[in-house]
Amino acid sequence: MVSKRLRQILLVVFGVAVLGLFVPIAFGIMPRVFFEASCSAGRSFGTSIACYGFVWNALTTAVFIGIVGPVIGTYLVHREMALIGETLAHAAFAGVAVGTLLFAGSGWGTPLLLSALVAGIVGALAVQFLADRTGSYGDVPIAIMLTGSFALGTLVISLGGGFATVDINSILFGSIATVGGGSVLLMAVLSIAVVGTVALTYKPLLYITFDEEAARVARFNVSAYNTLLIVLTAMVVVGSMQILGVILVAAMLVVPVAAAAQLTNGFRDSLFAAVLVGECAAVAGLLLSWRYSLAPGATIVVVAIGIYLLSIAAPNRAGSGAR
Repeated sequence: MVSKRLRQILLVVFGVAVLGLFVPIAFGIMPRVFFEASCSAGRSFGTSIACYGFVWNALTTAVFIGIVGPVIGTYLVHREMALIGETLAHAAFAGVAVGTLLFAGSGWGTPLLLSALVAGIVGALAVQFLADRTGSYGDVPIAIMLTGSFALGTLVISLGGGFATVDINSILFGSIATVGGGSVLLMAVLSIAVVGTVALTYKPLLYITFDEEAARVARFNVSAYNTLLIVLTAMVVVGSMQILGVILVAAMLVVPVAAAAQLTNGFRDSLFAAVLVGECAAVAGLLLSWRYSLAPGATIVVVAIGIYLLSIAAPNRAGSGAR
């Protein structure tokens, strides 16, 4: 089992890196000299990976995915709502399809991400409505939204003559080259909003995760917090689609949390450990995908699953974080 002290040190290191390096990159305020120095340093080691702006964009986005995916995923997994991420990804796909008609010629970038975000949030609210009407977060509302939104997206694509300006594979499976500066900024803003909201609502979200009846007794608006959680999930899903694609986006909401559950005891420790696993998988997977010309989403997910398998095989594992 990973010691609590080591996890704290790793979190501090990641925190400093995110605030000092990736936030400035996302907001376009990192001095040019940094990129020039990074390029020179990389070439001294025989690689030009640090010389390309789109690589820094993709890496920055991956770092944010490694944070917000596990943060939201920890709540979803404990609530047995793992498939909600896949459902909202399909809803966002429908938004991308509509966006190709509204923003013809814009390519896969910020306009399509915004349309995907709107569709994802609408899908989240629809899931919440169906769940309230049926009295639970059962398989039926999720399955209806998952299949229905993907079918709607396919119909829109057919009516519009297909994806004329967007590579369908990049949407379904993710791509490094499609991440532009505006998309990185949007992902950074979404990540800050998600992490900030979770921090401010940690207690009520924790209550509704483990005992909705106790949350009602404590006078929390359970329905409102349920809606908030799935809207935050939609935001994470849309931001992650650039790298992971529609098909694989749900994995970063589930796999790091499952790995962390094997190494920690308690909800808070599991959440922090899941972020560490998510960061390792996102960064390592992205770099490996660049090095060996692999699909980034698939590589990130395979690395995450590899970490999960290692966590199962680890001696003296906690194995109770998911209970």
